[in-house]
Amino acid sequence: MAFSSPISPSYSSHLSSKHFKINRTKVSTINKIYPFSLLQRSPFLKVEISSQWERGESSKFSISAAVTSKEYSLDGALENTQLPKGDCWSVHKFGGTCVGTPERIGNVAEIITADQSERKLVVVSAMSKVTDMMYDLIYKAQSRDDSYITALDAVREKHKLAAVDLLDGDDLASFLSKLQDDVNNLKSMLRAIYIAGHATESFSDFVVGHGELWSAHLLSSAVRKNGVECKWMDTREVLVVNPTSSNQVDPDYLMSEERLEKWYSNNPSKTIIATGFIATTPQNIPTTLKRDGSDFSAAIMGALLKARQVTIWTDVDGVYSADPRKVSEAVILKTLSYQEAWEMSYFGANVLHPRTIVPVMQYDIPIVIKNIFNLSAPGTMICRSSGNEYEDGQKLESLVKGFATIDNVALVNVEGTGMAGVPGTASAIFSAVKDVGANVIMISQASSEHSVCFAVPEKEVKAVADVLESRFGQALSAGRLSQIAVIPNCSILAAVGQRMASTPGVSATLFTALAKANINIRAIAQGCTEYNITVVVKREDCVRALRAVHSKFYLSRTIIAVGIVGPGLIGGTLLDQLKDQTAVLKEKFNIDLRVMGITGTRTMLLSESGIDLSRWRELLSVKGEMADMNKFVHHVRGNHFIPNTVMVDCTADSDVASHYFGWLHRGIHVVTPNKKANSGPLDQYLKLRALQRQSYTHYFYEATVGAGLPIISTLRGLLETGDKILRIEGIFSGTLSYIFNNFTGSRAFSQVVKEAKEAGYTEPDPRDDLSGTDVARKVIILARESGLQLELSDIPVQSLVPEPLRSSASPEEFMQQLPQFDQQMAAQRHEAEDTGEVLRYVGVVDVVNGRGTVELQRYSKEHPFAQLSGSDNIIAFTTERYAKQPLIVRGPGAGAEVTAGGVFCDILRLASYLGAPS
Repeated sequence: MAFSSPISPSYSSHLSSKHFKINRTKVSTINKIYPFSLLQRSPFLKVEISSQWERGESSKFSISAAVTSKEYSLDGALENTQLPKGDCWSVHKFGGTCVGTPERIGNVAEIITADQSERKLVVVSAMSKVTDMMYDLIYKAQSRDDSYITALDAVREKHKLAAVDLLDGDDLASFLSKLQDDVNNLKSMLRAIYIAGHATESFSDFVVGHGELWSAHLLSSAVRKNGVECKWMDTREVLVVNPTSSNQVDPDYLMSEERLEKWYSNNPSKTIIATGFIATTPQNIPTTLKRDGSDFSAAIMGALLKARQVTIWTDVDGVYSADPRKVSEAVILKTLSYQEAWEMSYFGANVLHPRTIVPVMQYDIPIVIKNIFNLSAPGTMICRSSGNEYEDGQKLESLVKGFATIDNVALVNVEGTGMAGVPGTASAIFSAVKDVGANVIMISQASSEHSVCFAVPEKEVKAVADVLESRFGQALSAGRLSQIAVIPNCSILAAVGQRMASTPGVSATLFTALAKANINIRAIAQGCTEYNITVVVKREDCVRALRAVHSKFYLSRTIIAVGIVGPGLIGGTLLDQLKDQTAVLKEKFNIDLRVMGITGTRTMLLSESGIDLSRWRELLSVKGEMADMNKFVHHVRGNHFIPNTVMVDCTADSDVASHYFGWLHRGIHVVTPNKKANSGPLDQYLKLRALQRQSYTHYFYEATVGAGLPIISTLRGLLETGDKILRIEGIFSGTLSYIFNNFTGSRAFSQVVKEAKEAGYTEPDPRDDLSGTDVARKVIILARESGLQLELSDIPVQSLVPEPLRSSASPEEFMQQLPQFDQQMAAQRHEAEDTGEVLRYVGVVDVVNGRGTVELQRYSKEHPFAQLSGSDNIIAFTTERYAKQPLIVRGPGAGAEVTAGGVFCDILRLASYLGAPS
């Protein structure tokens, strides 16, 4: 029935059955609200009452009215149908994973029901994998693959099963009927695509958008089943966008706002379930916001409603400071500024659709990232920066908020003297790149204008190089351009943080962290806002680079991959010490030392995650494989998740020492008690030290001279602070210290040597100690550290091995014949004692005269060298500062425990240099 009056309406509103409770038998209710006498009296009123089918509801009546008369106002009755805006609205977006199964759709319905917001608009994606399935339908149809029919049936079945699990009664019947109608229509469209062998973009968008329509319909029914009245919105009726390219659209906010108000006037509700991803053009042609566009949908709706908050529900606890799959220590960021979130999303961080931030920024609407599978997690809030971030658990030192990477990138470098000062060169380059549709990710240009380089996806670099060579062929021939070079296999690492702006030292810290991890930077870019520093590195270095910079800024654990060469007495003791301290180092000092490999001369043990040091001997015996130094080194350094590697050489092998230069050159740090490298040929030593000084790779060898005593570090401290070394003199051999400390009274020299051998102070062959060669190596090391360029052969050494016994066939034969020479040593002792002196075997570095010696000398009983006991070492530094009284370093200088402890100390010093707190 209809009541009308011939008048042009100027004010209208739709009043649904929700407001008037109209049904077929209670039309009288209308008279109570709008008395028909009023309707009849007004010459300026038109009222229509018609039967209308509303979404998900039975047949009801509704009223529409229009009036121009100023005498009569319907505002009081109509205000409920106007679209309210502001903080009363909260917007939620649920991705495909969140609605991937009937159970998850039910969970989402519970979250919506529990939200206490006055009004809610919920944007929902298609069920998990459905969008891919829909694109696959189009691909199969245009490829004339008949399996598109069965593939469509699989899509229908997926949604049918979900509906059967979730719904019942009329809601189930309604959904299944609509689903079947849609599938029938899609079959017809896909058949047309099949025949044509081609699908237009609008056809494709229309087909793909059905996933969102079905999930929105399912969710709205599930919410109503929970007792919450709601409506579902096909956003193609509301969101209007202008396609600008194949991968981007621009929202038309004015037209979208008009359509939203119109939609709401026809469908007023406090809870609205809206489709994500899909929209329409101004010409009402179906389109999409492109892949991952549901976030964008939510942000646009939030801006149109001027909502209090937009919540993006996903399957992670929030935005991480770095990809947690690559950096296990990555932390959840409690807040991000809009600019930080945009930068991180652009560089591939799993944050948001890159354009999601734009709509909400102008209204300062915060976006919250929440985990639907962990509701207790606070998530990450993206909002306008307050400029004062004192957050619990988030250190002020973390000037960089987050790190993101883009893999599979290639650098293109255009270089030539003819570019300098020539206007339009850059424009011509990037115009050519635009013509082939390539995406330029990063640009870097030197101020000399001699070259410009830029990064593009690797799959597009061939087309870019070809078009540049074609466009600039004449310039290349004429020599104005020297080259157009492509550098493949690159990755981009971006450091993002609003507090980086105007903060000195951030770039230095970033580059130092990369240098210490031996990462070479191929290109750098930074905008004047200083929110982002971008570097290009080798793809193979990307994860190590990411871990290195994250560790530096977030003080996460300094992880070092350790390779132990020589698990003998010293190496085995070191491994046991590492085992005892590993947990303490992790907990208290943020140092994670992972022994990735152990190798001896015959057998080696390798591990992907770190060897269990409580069982290393057993594992080496049972699971060990044939030793191969190249394979061993490649394995220990090969874990890209560990940015730093150190080789610890616990042997006395010159062959192992010969590898040091190559290891350092590859960015592998070296720690060793092995004296062979530093006392070997001078030219090799100089090359080794030069390489170390030129790089951020470290070479520590404190234990080569005094076991656990700080001899090398003391000498370096003196030199680095400007002191001048005059003389270094000391008892450097724990073995010979023990022998001469006990060679007193009437004891025979051979008896004391035997005692020292039985106590484990000597080498298996005591001649190795008595020859003085070991002391000579320590003297040459200290001489070279002091600036003297001496060869080992330049050091005169007084051997304590009697000449006739130097060719003895075995240590046993030597020990049997040694007593024959006791009288010679006894005579020297008696001579010393007669003058109140003692015998000591010393090494001397005479810096002033540029020489060194190793010999048996006599010292008065008051001299510090005469006061030793046991196997102690003692070293005296005479310098310009310590001229009257030498600086003395004294302590145990032999034994596996103290030597391994010295090596361990060097490893920890390395960790400190690499960023661990000291």
